[in-house]
Amino acid sequence: MHKKGLIGGIALLALSAVGGGLATASPERDVLVPAEPTMIDFVDPATVGGLVARTLSDADRGHGHARRLVHITYPELRDAPRLNRALHDEAERTLHHFRDLTKFDAPRPRPELNVDWQLAAASGDIVGVRLRTGESLGNGWSNSIRTLWYDRRTGKATGSAGLLSGRAALRDLTRLVKDRLAKRGSPTDPGRVTGDQLDSMAFNQGGDLVVEFDDCQVGPCSLGRLAVAVPARQADPLLSPTGRRAQEAVREAARQAAPTVPRTVPSSSPEAVSNRAGSVDCAKAKCVALTFDDGPGPDTPRLLDMLHRAGARATFFTVGTSAAARPDLLVRMSVEGHLVANHSWAHLDLSKLTTSKIADSLRRTQDTITAAIGERPTLMRAPYGALNEDVMDVAGDMGLAIVGRNVDAGDKYTNDAKAIADRVTRQARVGAIVLMHGVHPATVDAVPDILKKLQGKGYTLVTVPELYGTAGMQAGHLYRSGSEIARHRPLT
Repeated sequence: MHKKGLIGGIALLALSAVGGGLATASPERDVLVPAEPTMIDFVDPATVGGLVARTLSDADRGHGHARRLVHITYPELRDAPRLNRALHDEAERTLHHFRDLTKFDAPRPRPELNVDWQLAAASGDIVGVRLRTGESLGNGWSNSIRTLWYDRRTGKATGSAGLLSGRAALRDLTRLVKDRLAKRGSPTDPGRVTGDQLDSMAFNQGGDLVVEFDDCQVGPCSLGRLAVAVPARQADPLLSPTGRRAQEAVREAARQAAPTVPRTVPSSSPEAVSNRAGSVDCAKAKCVALTFDDGPGPDTPRLLDMLHRAGARATFFTVGTSAAARPDLLVRMSVEGHLVANHSWAHLDLSKLTTSKIADSLRRTQDTITAAIGERPTLMRAPYGALNEDVMDVAGDMGLAIVGRNVDAGDKYTNDAKAIADRVTRQARVGAIVLMHGVHPATVDAVPDILKKLQGKGYTLVTVPELYGTAGMQAGHLYRSGSEIARHRPLT
């Protein structure tokens, strides 16, 4: 089942002056606008068996410095080891390049790297993964795209050039792309197009080959991202066997596509079941709230197993892109008494965004979670803890209370499970909200020790709202622990 044209927060807009064969991305818009024939119908990752979203941060490679913000996600498929390796290598290369760009301190906002993904195709024969990379060095965003392909028949993972039959085909395609740019009379420079730039290619429903360019590659940066659709009749002679399988996979998916329907009928209640206090009276019991950010991920099932065995509840602040890939894990969280909450769509620093983009990021995640579990979240946590008045106002308008923390596991800066467990159990107090990251294997490894020691000290592990009992939590207010009054604005 497909979702039409989800571009991870970037919308492809048709340039009316140059016709339907060319599209551009507007950096000020997060609203999808159909732009045939350059629109790509991305595959719903929840329909692909054995897929999980893996997360990589700067800290995972021993560079967890607070001045650099990094969040990289990419899919991992159970039966595609070579694709997994290629995606992992690409993530490492991107991170290494960004570290080189930001290795010197400068008087500017914290630099940020964000990589998210979509599936350009997924069938028994072929998988296409589109990686969208955004970099901010303090003076705006630059975006680039690369699409990798995996041919299950050959067992090979390739870049987009693997869709073509060879160097001659790449030269011919480059010429066709230049011709289409020149004929449209657009404000681009066809002479700047080179074969090396054709590293993000996929197919639309009609079998046309869609070539996407990075920002500023073939025209003014103000144009945003550009895409050209080469008609199938011209592209067909240039395709490799892998390319023909990819083209057919997209066409077949279009023939079989059915309307997307919610996986779960949303509840009429404005609150999730586990968002109601009552099972534990934290005015009498010694309560601590464990919270896990950034999932669901590969280690989420074993984390849920650990919590279940210990009879402990937790709050999961999920990233929308990863939640969309594994709605079954969201269902399990909710059924087992945990609270599923909002951690934005793609883990961008919300405080750098316009209010419309903040709202879009939170709303898309709200909709994804609601579709999975039938209940609309009432809590959010800002990525990197980055808050300003715009973020808080938007959260308030959307009915979301804002959750901070007063105990940090420090798991973004170490892979030592014992150190993580020792830090949490040493700092935990009555009413504590503990920040952890469920996508780090070392964090999950630390959980049994944390549960054993905290419960051994008489603590009851609850969801965040249970800390506040009948007083509840108010939308737009910041809560850092169960022992403090909600704050209307973040502290500096």
